[in-house]
Amino acid sequence: MTDTPSTDPTTRGKKLSREDLLTLIKRQPLGHLIDCDCDESDLSNLDLAGWVFERCSFRRVKFTGARLEGTQWRSCRGGFADFQGADLAEAVFEASDFNNGLFRRATLTSTRFWGCKLTGADLSEARAMDISFDETLLINAKLPGYSFRKQKLHKLDLSQADLHGCDFRGAVFEDCSLRDAHLVDSRFEDADLRSADLGGLRLIDARIFRGATISKEQAGQLLMELGLNVR
Repeated sequence: MTDTPSTDPTTRGKKLSREDLLTLIKRQPLGHLIDCDCDESDLSNLDLAGWVFERCSFRRVKFTGARLEGTQWRSCRGGFADFQGADLAEAVFEASDFNNGLFRRATLTSTRFWGCKLTGADLSEARAMDISFDETLLINAKLPGYSFRKQKLHKLDLSQADLHGCDFRGAVFEDCSLRDAHLVDSRFEDADLRSADLGGLRLIDARIFRGATISKEQAGQLLMELGLNVR
């Protein structure tokens, strides 16, 4: 990357290292990366607040402790990226793939994920007030203790996810999956589960959904666990 001074915040098609990003920050505090490759770079503790990333690659990048509040991530790829302790408040992730990403102890206040792949992601111990997910894969993800109270959950795949201690009271599930999810100590009072896949649920676990609304078909599946024929 050249060191020509520029007021244009957009950087396109570059392979960028930590040193390159530091140079860009000095030139233009609010940067815009398009089609850039930062794979395996150490970007920990950098101040990238308000930056925009489009179609960029961040595989195995270290963002630990970085300032990323208000950032926008559009169609990015970041498998195994490490966001531990980073500030992602009010960040927006759109159509991006951060499978197996580490978000432990990150600030995710008012952070939005839309159309994303977060399979295997670890979001435990994060500050996640008002976080929202829409049309997102969270298969085998870790979200213990999260609050989804009174939210409308649309096309979330939470299959095999660790959801123990989560608050789903009053939530409405639209085309979601909770198949084989870990739900110990979760709360579902007044939740509408009629459009959720509850596959793998055993009758002994039915008490978890006390106070929730389920369909006749779902109730039949539970009774079949007792060996009863429902007609």
